[in-house]
Order: sequence, then C-alpha cells, then structure tokens
Amino acid sequence: MAKALSSTLHTVSRLSRPSIPRTTRLTRFQTRPFSITPRRRLMETSGFTEEQLTVRDAIFKICANFSDDYWMERDQTETYPHELHAALAKDGWIGIALQEELGGAGLGISEATMMLQTIAESGAGLAGAQSIHANVYATQPVSKFATKDQRDRFLRKIISGEWRTCFGVTEPNTGLETLKLKTLATRDPSGDGYRISGQKIWISSAQVATKMVLLARTTPLEEVKKPSEGLSMFYIDFDRSQPGLEAKKIRKMGGRAVDANQVFFDNYHVPKDALIGEEGQGFKIILHGMNAERALLAGEALGLGYAALKKSTAYAKERVVFGRPIGQNQAIQHPLASAYMHLEAAKLATYHAARLYDRSNPSRPDYDPSITQHAVGVACNSAKYLAAEAAFTACERSVMSMGGMGYAAEYHVERYMRECFVPRLAPVSREMIMNFIGEKSLGLPRSY
Repeated sequence: MAKALSSTLHTVSRLSRPSIPRTTRLTRFQTRPFSITPRRRLMETSGFTEEQLTVRDAIFKICANFSDDYWMERDQTETYPHELHAALAKDGWIGIALQEELGGAGLGISEATMMLQTIAESGAGLAGAQSIHANVYATQPVSKFATKDQRDRFLRKIISGEWRTCFGVTEPNTGLETLKLKTLATRDPSGDGYRISGQKIWISSAQVATKMVLLARTTPLEEVKKPSEGLSMFYIDFDRSQPGLEAKKIRKMGGRAVDANQVFFDNYHVPKDALIGEEGQGFKIILHGMNAERALLAGEALGLGYAALKKSTAYAKERVVFGRPIGQNQAIQHPLASAYMHLEAAKLATYHAARLYDRSNPSRPDYDPSITQHAVGVACNSAKYLAAEAAFTACERSVMSMGGMGYAAEYHVERYMRECFVPRLAPVSREMIMNFIGEKSLGLPRSY
C-alpha cells in the first residue's frame, strides 16, 4: 500500500490495497476541505493532503488488529511487538520515505510522521511507534549519501522487514555533547576496514537489530581544528554473536515493549564499505537523520496525547458522580479542552516542520531552494518541543481526570503517562532546544 501512494496510487500488484480504488489518482499536495476519516478520531484532519489521510486510514486498519490489551501485555512482559513490525513490512510501510527503486514508497517525512502518529494514536503508544521508528529516520542519511551500490545492499532488506536497524550516536560520558563523542573507528592495519572501540547508550531495538547507523570518530577530538570535524558515519552489521560487540539491556520506566541498551564496542571489525559518504563528514551527514527524527517523534507524541484524550473524554462521558457525568463539570472539561487545543497547535507546528524538511530536498519535485537547513532545524526542534509538552499535558490531565481508574493498568492511560516522558527527554532535552532557539533564532549569546 505504501509504495502505491508514491506514484499517485497507480496499480502496484506487490502491495495489498483493500481501501484504495485502483483507478484513483491523487496529486501529492492536493488537499480537501474536510475529513472523511470517521469522527471517532479526536484530531481535526482538515487541510492534510490526500496522501497523508490515506496513510492515516490504512495504518489505523492495520493497527486495529492490535488491541489495547495486546500493548498492555507487551509492556508488562517487556516483549517486542514483532507482529506489528511484520504487518507493516508486509504492506510496504517500513520504506515509506525511501526511494521507489529500492522498493520503498518514495514519499516524505510528512507522510512518515502521519504513519508514526497514527500508530501511537491507535493505542500502541510510543512503544508501537518506536518499534519501527529508527528504520524510518536513521535510513534517511543513508539514502541521501550512500553510493547506489550501498543503497541497494543496505536498504532493500530494511524495507522488506528482513533486517532492522538501530541508531548509535549517544554516549554515556558525552550525552548531548555529540561533537565530543569518543567512540573511535581506526583503520585496520590490514587495510580492509575499521576497528571500532567505545560505548553507546540508550540504543533502542539493539536486541533485535541486525544493522546500526553509527557515528564515530575517525580522527581523535584533540587532533581536529573544529569538534564537528573528524566524525564519520557508518552503516554496520550489528552482530552480537561476533567478538567485540555487546548490547546490555537497560530497565526503564515506559515503552518497555521496545528494548533500550548500552552498547560496548571493543576492537569490533567493520568493512571499509560500511563508511557512508566521506570520512570526516559524518556530523553533517547525520544531521539529516536528526532533523527527521525530531519531526517523527513530534508526530509520535501527538498520537500519544490524542490517545490519552480519547480515553479520558470517553470516561468523562460515562462516569456518573452526584447524578451527572463528570465531563459536565468544568473542573474536568476545561483541563481536557485546554489539552486538546495544545495538541492541535502542536500538530500545526509538527506538519509544518515535516513539510519544510521534505521541500528542502533537491530530489523532490516540489523542492524549494529558499528553505534553508537552519529553517528546517528551527522548525523540527520547535515541533518536537511543542508536541512533547502537549502530549505530557494531555496524558497527565487524562490520568488526573479519571481519578483512581487513571492509575489502573486496565484503563491504559497510566501506560501513556509513563511513555510521554520520552519525547520530553530524547533525542534532545527541552532545555537544549530552548538554548538552540535562543541562540539561532533570537540571536542571544550562547548560554552553555
């Protein structure tokens, strides 16, 4: 289905398309004045493109096969949702933002954001979205900077679902100081590749991944003129059975269905063609993945917030106290209404950021050369911040409005509450986003 969207829904026999007439032709940026999405969904969908809404409807249909109880059980047993990944891969959704010639859909981050938002909004929450999250954003710099041969070998099996990837940037001793990371990739004396030594932390899906997009130093920090120099990006086999590689699972507060890990490299060998782009240019390359990640995570946060509000508003209509539904009381109604408006505002910022990201790509037919990478960075960081805050507000107010039942696992909002801290903390903190906006948008002195 995803691939069919890429060519304005022309006939593609490889993918199932139960909800889309084969004769339907949709222009990429055509919009409709109102939504035909069933009104059981809280989010206002006016103004989205036909492609975004088709993605939304199709993903909801897939996710309908995975109940709230499925996700509660996966959270409680810390079991990876392999079935969702398989279902999405079967219909071609893993490659939604990758090139058609590789088997992808050739769509953009705008459509991918809608996909991940819809997964989270379906009740899967952050755990469901995070199970395919890295396969969408971490492959973006690979698709842009790898050679044709590398793209063919590295991405096709990600799209098919045979391989999964994780993203290795954050380190335990550098955190947000990405330019000071210390994981070192040194040339193998034999000349046939690199030896990697160092540590990474908070690596999602490392227990199930077969590949990793890795940022490492090929020139030690003390030997470069600028900290942004000497970093290189690699797309490596992530084979935990090989010597020199270990992934240690981290127990965490929320999103327990998807593992998070500390990864240790000790002279781990990778071939020379694992290098993506030029040696020493890795930071510039990987920024393409970071901006995409911020937009996608904003969408996931929105989905989580809308899911929480759906639960709490339904409860407020049904729960009767003192002879009237509690939702009739302004003390319940107003906080939920305020949370909804914050989500709607964050939604506009999120899809504005995704649109800028897509239209800044020279390979797209709607490329706009006036959109700078600075503008994309400001928009993506702002969207991540606003969506994360809106999701937190929606989840917290949902729990509180439901009282004791908000604390009960069977009502699910407590799971959303535990998960809503992720977009506030990762991949960059609220405070660092405000530092970035203060310096880059307002022209204020650097504060750190």
